[in-house]
Amino acid sequence: MSLDLFNYNRRETNVIHVGVLDMGGNNLIRIQSMTTTSTDDTKGSVAQAERIIKAGGELVRLTTQGKREAENLKNIKAELLADGYSTPLVADVHFVADVADTAAQYAEGVRINPGNYVDPARRFIKKEYTDEEYTQELQKIEDRFIPFLNICRKNHTAIRIGVNNGSLSDRIRNRYGDTPEGIVESCMEFLRICKKQHFNDVVISIKASNTVVMVHSVRLLVAEMEKEHMKYPLHLGVTEAGDGEDGRIKSAVGIGALLADGIGDTVRVSLSEEPEAEIPVARHLVNYITMRTGHVLIPATQAKKFNWINPKRRETKAVENIGGDQVPVVIGKSTKADYWYTGSTIPEHPVPQQKYIIDYNKFGELQGEGKLTELEKDGTRFYPIFPVNAMPFMAMVQSPLKFLVLQFGTPAAEYLTCLKYHPEAVVICMSHHKNRLGDQRALVHEMWSAGLKNPVIFSQMYSHSQTEKEDFQIESAADMGALMMDGLTDGIWLLDGGDLSDEDIVSTAFDILQAGRLRTSKTEYISCPGCGRTLYDLQGTISKIKKATKDMKGLKIGIMGCIVNGPGEMHDADYGYVGAGFNRISLYRKQVCVEKNIPEEDAVDHLLALIRKDKEKRS
Repeated sequence: MSLDLFNYNRRETNVIHVGVLDMGGNNLIRIQSMTTTSTDDTKGSVAQAERIIKAGGELVRLTTQGKREAENLKNIKAELLADGYSTPLVADVHFVADVADTAAQYAEGVRINPGNYVDPARRFIKKEYTDEEYTQELQKIEDRFIPFLNICRKNHTAIRIGVNNGSLSDRIRNRYGDTPEGIVESCMEFLRICKKQHFNDVVISIKASNTVVMVHSVRLLVAEMEKEHMKYPLHLGVTEAGDGEDGRIKSAVGIGALLADGIGDTVRVSLSEEPEAEIPVARHLVNYITMRTGHVLIPATQAKKFNWINPKRRETKAVENIGGDQVPVVIGKSTKADYWYTGSTIPEHPVPQQKYIIDYNKFGELQGEGKLTELEKDGTRFYPIFPVNAMPFMAMVQSPLKFLVLQFGTPAAEYLTCLKYHPEAVVICMSHHKNRLGDQRALVHEMWSAGLKNPVIFSQMYSHSQTEKEDFQIESAADMGALMMDGLTDGIWLLDGGDLSDEDIVSTAFDILQAGRLRTSKTEYISCPGCGRTLYDLQGTISKIKKATKDMKGLKIGIMGCIVNGPGEMHDADYGYVGAGFNRISLYRKQVCVEKNIPEEDAVDHLLALIRKDKEKRS
């Protein structure tokens, strides 16, 4: 890979055309969303599309279950043009390849899903394919896909090859497993045909509700395309991200991790809310990342043991409960944090079992007065933090855990020697650089190359008002995304100079760790944004389920509009709630359906009863 880990540059891609819109190359990163209306409903679809466009959406996707919906795109497009909107429409097709052929005549773009374009719908069956049988299946795909490409070429229609982790075909799953390698191969099978046929108006997406799977799969895809000399643009999104703060943080972690490495030419933030609510979130995320363009060069070298495509957690020596194999910690100014930073202030009534961080000079003063032993009762502990200019004093202060604040550019000979002689020191990695990801990566890679195993906590500093809380959450999640995916994170310390509450800041840190699959601190909800296939009140149901299960820490619940990605995206969820028809729901335990076609009004109660029953069995 020719990726520069430390300096921000957009990945080089082909320019493609989607109606009046150019994508890829040096074009702006495009923002899009998807309607939740039935595509048979012309008025409703037009109204929702216009709300998306007015919010700043540059493409609008609509579900097309059948030929009737595909043909009605013509009417929707005509009404939008009459209202003065030329925004490209993209048809979303699953299961029926003939529908894609029809949609390509009316929409500027068509999304097909390799998992169900020619391969039959998933049944999660096990079957061993011989190489000959597998080759025959690939030939079936090519025979069916080429006529579709010819229709698209004739109508100047772009295509999106959209792979979802939740809808891999049984054929792919049986050969590659439910892995990034399987996800990427599912995509590459179709890309090879496009390249062979010289069809260039192609954009690719690889999505998953698991941010780690999503990021690692896209990284692998980029590497595989480079090997085969492909430069197709990429669409980014975390599918089934959820709603509210969780949905925004989860999306920013996954999408931000890739955008920060220059990957991505169009973005959708999939929220279980009204589609127009997705646009400002995506726009802020894109603007925040791309503003680092043209930053001052970071002269760093990648550690030899680091693997960007398949990263493992950096090996560190545990210091107290930080580093090693332990979950990352959170530092903040709150009892909710693992470590409470109090500066030079000692609380009059220390909280039992709480761990505190205090400035090194205050710590030394108390230690000299013999007061620290007194403050360590009831499990309460105090640990010193040293600024970089106080490194010489570290040996003078006795503590089983010390914190040292560092940033890239600190003379390596000095700090590397200090850390070598102080394995009890945990590094607080901070940055004031325009590209803080590259700067913070650079420090850790410098330590790694020197063979140091001190844990690293990333400190991210901002300044937001209470009304900008959403911006703070998006930015901090985006900044931490790649650092978590790289396996470099032993902890987070978020700081904000505005008027955000300490509790909100600390809660955001825990939510970021959960979104990065590094630490679970509350119930996780995997919920889709809904589309024309959703035939029940998705948003109301999500709210009801969250209210009833919010205290079930460690539980994962999938809430899905339909079966397209439902059972597949819920593969690591404990329970699933999936739309099965008009006002009908099916319930899942893991990927096994345990109740079918429950009336919507009874389904949430059935889900709660199922959870309670399983809990009673375990106890």
